[in-house]
Amino acid sequence: MTHVLVTGGAGFIGSHVTAALLAAGHSVSVLDNGHPAAHREPLPETVAGAAVQVADLRDRDAVAAALRGVEAVVHQAAMVGMGVDLADLPEYVGSNDLATAVLLAGMAHAKVRRLVLASSMVVYGEGSYACPEHGPQRPPARTPEDLQAGQFDPPCPVCRTALVPVTTGEDARLEPRSVYAATKLAQEHLASAWARQSGGSVVALRYHNVYGPGMPRDTPYSGVAAIFRSALEAGRAPRVFEDGGQRRDFVHVRDVARANVAALEATDREGFSAYNIASGRPATVADMAHALAGVLAGPSPVVTGEFRLGDVRHVVASPELARRELGFTAAIDLASGMADFATAELRA
Repeated sequence: MTHVLVTGGAGFIGSHVTAALLAAGHSVSVLDNGHPAAHREPLPETVAGAAVQVADLRDRDAVAAALRGVEAVVHQAAMVGMGVDLADLPEYVGSNDLATAVLLAGMAHAKVRRLVLASSMVVYGEGSYACPEHGPQRPPARTPEDLQAGQFDPPCPVCRTALVPVTTGEDARLEPRSVYAATKLAQEHLASAWARQSGGSVVALRYHNVYGPGMPRDTPYSGVAAIFRSALEAGRAPRVFEDGGQRRDFVHVRDVARANVAALEATDREGFSAYNIASGRPATVADMAHALAGVLAGPSPVVTGEFRLGDVRHVVASPELARRELGFTAAIDLASGMADFATAELRA
């Protein structure tokens, strides 16, 4: 049994991680600040029986108190999503990067040497591609002009022909293309530096598109699955951006929780290592919208052609490294997961 501090442990993913760690026999403490981007109601006193300490990770004294007696930290706390606009930038950097720096400094002082970090596939930017003639390619960011013209798939930067998306491994170049993505990559860099200087170990889990029970309802910081479900519950057709052909890997939150347990229990890890946490079964955003609409017997999704700068076209993960080194394989397929998600309780 390990005494684990779960930061953000009252949030969407954090609450599932807390429950999974307790079920695996670990002792868990929860620290959460109840950030309004994720919580519209006061935090509960406990999560799955673990007491919740309400405090901000930027509070050095609160972090020091929370780390007493702790042997490992599972760091879920973060401000997520695309946000509203660039006015959110300071809060993303404060909540994600300054908070992580304070946590890591506190861990170094308390001699806590094991960290599981919730990272994200957004650190990759665009996924990996291949040109039939010129081989592997990493296209530049899509331009507003191409997007406005409905040219959503990035062309080969050499010959301008259509690229073929391929799976993205953990060794892919990291190229964040949004504020949130930049802060998640900064978290990885900070954790890696901490591991080198402290002799600690970091397992960074690059979550792909997580969905499931307890997801926040329709907010600017919600995932697309929650936004689509809110529309369907209101009798509206889900509005699918671009042409709906964006490929993603949708992974159920219960699988993500299991991955965190596997990462914590991989005690042979040294230094910094990163793993894709994904189903390995990619689907388009339109596929997901149709699956959810079918379960709820709602109106068919409407493809709008709208776009958001900072969104990427295709990110499809290779889950093989997590399978080999952590023993983790996602168990819940999209059809089963959407059937569960369609009627699951969401966060108010």
